[in-house]
Amino acid sequence: MTADQTAAAETADETPDTPGFEDLGITGPVLKAVRELGYETPSPIQSATIPTLLSGRDVVGMAQTGTGKTAAFALPVLERLEVSQKSPQALVLAPTRELALQVCEAFESYASKMKGVHVLPVYGGQGYGVQLSALRRGVHVVVGTPGRIMDHLAKGTLDLSELKYLVLDEADEMLKMGFAEDVEQILAQTPEEKQVALFSATMPAAIRRLAQQYLRDPEEISIKSKTATGTNITQRYLVVSYAQKVDALTRILEVENFDGMIVFVRTKNETETLAEKLRARGYSAAAINGDVAQVQRERSVNQLKDGKLDILVATDVAARGLDVERISHVINFDIPTDTESYVHRIGRTGRAGRSGDAISFITPRERYLLKHIEKATRQQPTQMQLPTTEDVNSTRLARFDDAITAALQETHRIEGFRDIVAHYVRNHDVPEADVAAALAVVAQGETPLLIDPQSDALARAVERDNRPPRERTDRDRPERDARAPRRGRGDYAPYRIEVGRRHRVEPRQIVGALANEGGLGRDDFGAITIRPDFSIVELPANLDPSVLDKLRDTRVSGRLIEIKPDRAPGRRSGGARDAGERGGYQRRDHDERSGSDRGDRPYRKPRHRD
Repeated sequence: MTADQTAAAETADETPDTPGFEDLGITGPVLKAVRELGYETPSPIQSATIPTLLSGRDVVGMAQTGTGKTAAFALPVLERLEVSQKSPQALVLAPTRELALQVCEAFESYASKMKGVHVLPVYGGQGYGVQLSALRRGVHVVVGTPGRIMDHLAKGTLDLSELKYLVLDEADEMLKMGFAEDVEQILAQTPEEKQVALFSATMPAAIRRLAQQYLRDPEEISIKSKTATGTNITQRYLVVSYAQKVDALTRILEVENFDGMIVFVRTKNETETLAEKLRARGYSAAAINGDVAQVQRERSVNQLKDGKLDILVATDVAARGLDVERISHVINFDIPTDTESYVHRIGRTGRAGRSGDAISFITPRERYLLKHIEKATRQQPTQMQLPTTEDVNSTRLARFDDAITAALQETHRIEGFRDIVAHYVRNHDVPEADVAAALAVVAQGETPLLIDPQSDALARAVERDNRPPRERTDRDRPERDARAPRRGRGDYAPYRIEVGRRHRVEPRQIVGALANEGGLGRDDFGAITIRPDFSIVELPANLDPSVLDKLRDTRVSGRLIEIKPDRAPGRRSGGARDAGERGGYQRRDHDERSGSDRGDRPYRKPRHRD
């Protein structure tokens, strides 16, 4: 970094008199949207980056998650966007679909006052039809994960020939996840005359080489995060897979002593979906998002204040500025990758000097965010355990007791029913205790009052998710009939996909595609054996059916993989956990190979390097 660049970075980080967004060059509808969102003073990364990008110069931004970098690159892109051009003008690459969705939503918020601007998220787990239709209609900004972007480029469904702006967000995470080659191939397929912005929390040698090769005389900007949160807020987290989040939330609601609550989700659609699921389970919940009319939003907030509503399911934008003393808990159903958003979210509780609780759901592949949160809040969130069946059953029994006690106090109604019960006892010769039990069955309906600990699959699954990979043992394997044949060693099972060596597929492509489409992490992959016409991939033996459904429409090298369990007789499958932990695609011993061809040798996942 040159002396003037260092001075600029230090000035951006330390000068108290930060200019407004209009002083940075943001104008018109973009400025109007920013003001309506409640943004008043640009963050240091925004103050340093926005003028540089508006001037047309490439940028290397070294900033922690949570410093406001999304607006730092999104606002300049939108400021110079040509709405009349329907082919993609800006491409943002993000390491995970979660971050891609968050960046996409941010773009939509900043473009809310612009007419005809279309932003498209391109990530695994979403059907190709939606993405293809949007691309045919025309989009201005594409935000996506490297794997799915590569797939569209291979099929010719994404045209980057008129691209003007390219952003690499959290570049160090992309490289850690094994996307280095994909990123370079994507960069190679973009026009030479384009502006590039690269953001990374760290600057390892690989990132430095990438910047030197693909950026032209970039200005380097380094920002330190100074975010912190109140000590009166207790921060906890639970590691839980996406498919189990609703059940885990329901169990926490059963045992947690809360007053009012906000549950934060990532998208507008999810607010409605989750609120509906909570209402179906007996909770008074309402959704607020950017599409909810102001009158309805105010009504829901007032109901929360008055105790007529207990839970608000909200997006970041909808909850901005929300101040309700009654909120005792904030649940991050979807954890934000931006720690600034995290701090704003949990700040909705612990108001007016009261204590507050913040609970975050973190999927196994989002564990890395805990370090960002700890650094930003200067507090270490405590790992919590899913409430046990004993906890839930104890709570349910206590509530059942309270309901009986309350009913006994309504003496005028009790008298009438006492005569009815006595009449039944006389005519049917049944003990009163049995009649009372039968009436409880009628009142409870088909849903059992208590959970059977022996059938608590949720607790077992969440327990496995909460254990670090190195601490998982053979006891964590899914239960199976002792007489049933093993499908794989360790806790993996083999799956067949219809793409192989003749389709020029490599292990990294398989890992990238399946990880993005199914929300899988690095530790979810065992051995990968590539055959001429198909491949065998080891995935968790307890793979959730919903994940398998998502993977059925996955394409690798432009070919539908048609994934299914591999039940070929005599098939041997590796999956030893210790090899998976060491990292690196390891060859198996000679007697475990199937076939002598070099391409038939199984591989192990790439070694994880910081």
